[in-house]
Amino acid sequence: MLNRVAFTNHNIINRDPKLARALCCVAIFASLPLLISCSSQPKAPFSYTIAPVPFEPGNQYNITDGRARFREIFCAANEDHGAQLPDFRSCDEALVRFDDEPPATEQPVDLGTSTLKLVGKMVPGLGYSCIKPWLHHDNSAPQHVAELGYETGFIQVEGIASSETNGELIAQSIRSRDQENDSRPLVLVGYSKGLPDIFAFLANYPDLAREVTAVVSYSGAVWGSALAEEANEKQLRWLTRIPGAECEQKDSKALETLMPANREQWFAEHTLPEHIRYYSVVSFPDPANISNGLQGSHKKLGQLQDARNDSQLVFYDQVIPGSTLLGFFNADHWAMSVPIARQHQISQALFADKNDFPREIALEAILRYIEEDLLTRNDANAVP
Repeated sequence: MLNRVAFTNHNIINRDPKLARALCCVAIFASLPLLISCSSQPKAPFSYTIAPVPFEPGNQYNITDGRARFREIFCAANEDHGAQLPDFRSCDEALVRFDDEPPATEQPVDLGTSTLKLVGKMVPGLGYSCIKPWLHHDNSAPQHVAELGYETGFIQVEGIASSETNGELIAQSIRSRDQENDSRPLVLVGYSKGLPDIFAFLANYPDLAREVTAVVSYSGAVWGSALAEEANEKQLRWLTRIPGAECEQKDSKALETLMPANREQWFAEHTLPEHIRYYSVVSFPDPANISNGLQGSHKKLGQLQDARNDSQLVFYDQVIPGSTLLGFFNADHWAMSVPIARQHQISQALFADKNDFPREIALEAILRYIEEDLLTRNDANAVP
């Protein structure tokens, strides 16, 4: 298996005790892994010089290298209309390039509307339903890709629950789609703990899993995180105290799902469905591009495991076995999916100062790559 500013505005906060309480809870959640003492040096230092994932024919991970084509698609979309969207970054700023990345294919990129009308459903990570009312997600990315013919949205799962519990909720969502006779290709996107939740659904509901065309690890916790072993379920209860939180602690196994030993055991006991195409998008931020609220967990995970992490997950723990690796984004764990800076300027200054990221272009490029891949392979499960 894979180896696995100081800114305060006291007047504003004092006038809004709910905001103060929310900030406190979110900050505590960010610092959960830091509650124990730690050493000073990472086990594996940060580096761009080591080939991140082996791609040799017959490698034990069976990873296909899709980085060159994904870069072409991302860069083409970014150059065409990225500057008109929030959080613009140049292609080279957004995507990390390693020396072993293959040369460009030089094939044209179709920036027209979707042919297959893919449906993308994201399963969010740990605690999302708790912070959702505070976050006020702007839905900019779903709105953007909708103009290109793609439908996207969230599958609502429990923020503090095991993957078994959330797998059942995913099944309910897929079952309702099946009842509506929706034949469009379905892509499930798992962010952080959302990916183990998807895996649990695939394993426990094989008949409904036939409805799925592709699964994407979007900074997904494929192999878990050593940080899960440093926290406990009692600490997660702080998330339920965020003002307006729409979550409760359904069981005491949310962190257990993310423990590396349990992830290894899960893969030892289960095989992912072969009819599904798998893709991996990895967050691999430069240390200078990690928000100050995540610097502590980034360092802690480096001391426990590897400095090449996004503050929650080491890069190689985000890669699905047998998947096509699309690319490495220069973004921390929150920046990949949680638009804190767009919604809360105070929070941005306090702990999310590196939260800007072109999520719209990222989502578009992922869907375009998958669609092109399915059409090229003439996948019978994808082409109506």
